[in-house]
Amino acid sequence: MFSPRMRCFERYVGIDYSGARTPTSSLKGLRIYSASPTQAHAPVEITPPAGRRKYWSRRGIAEWLVAEIRNGPPTLVGIDHAFSFPQRYFERHQLPSDWPAFLDDFQRHWPTDQDHLSVDSIRDGSQGAGAERAGNSRWRRMCEERCRAKSVFHFDVQGSVAKSTHSGLPWLRFLRRELGDRVHFWPFDGWAPPPHRSVIAEVYPSLWNKSFPMENRSPDQHDAYSVARWMQERDSEGTLAGFFQPQSDKNDRLIASREGWILGLL
Repeated sequence: MFSPRMRCFERYVGIDYSGARTPTSSLKGLRIYSASPTQAHAPVEITPPAGRRKYWSRRGIAEWLVAEIRNGPPTLVGIDHAFSFPQRYFERHQLPSDWPAFLDDFQRHWPTDQDHLSVDSIRDGSQGAGAERAGNSRWRRMCEERCRAKSVFHFDVQGSVAKSTHSGLPWLRFLRRELGDRVHFWPFDGWAPPPHRSVIAEVYPSLWNKSFPMENRSPDQHDAYSVARWMQERDSEGTLAGFFQPQSDKNDRLIASREGWILGLL
């Protein structure tokens, strides 16, 4: 478990996600910013390898993360999409309270990690079996209610994370399978990450993106920048560890261990 006032990580990666098109599509909305523990050094954008497409693809980001976490220092990665679904979803589909099993079940019905598939092709019934694992836009997770975020099932509206979530969940499964115990998925692997371990957590850039000047960044760039910058600053000042232990009672924490939680909410 991290100790208060101790620096927890050696690198901070903020990812602004996009659920558009297919996993191999080059998407302007996919952005990565990386920061070191030194606050004097602002986060910098990480672009795709030279000679490849101009923008990242979802597959490209997942493969990059595997290489970086496998070979690099303890890193905190914040990704801008939900990592799980509301409790009502588990109850409706009679699923066990087991996050890896949820990821397997979801990927079987929404195989959005397959190169030729998109969220839209599964929603319209031409691919996959999404209708068997659908949700209701009125269902929200506790963390979404806390920060007034939209439901993970609220498609086709401004500010929605539904498409990003439905396209991103199978890639969390991919990362978990590739990296094993090299990475801690918070809070599903426990609320207290072990020291010297990389951590992947859900983030909500709207919590922080107004705290930093936008300068010449696009909204997607600024969201990824803000995530990396917030994590860098909190760890540098020694307060980051406290955000892994949000204040909640035993029952709420049990629900959140199934639904997931947003890093930064206390």
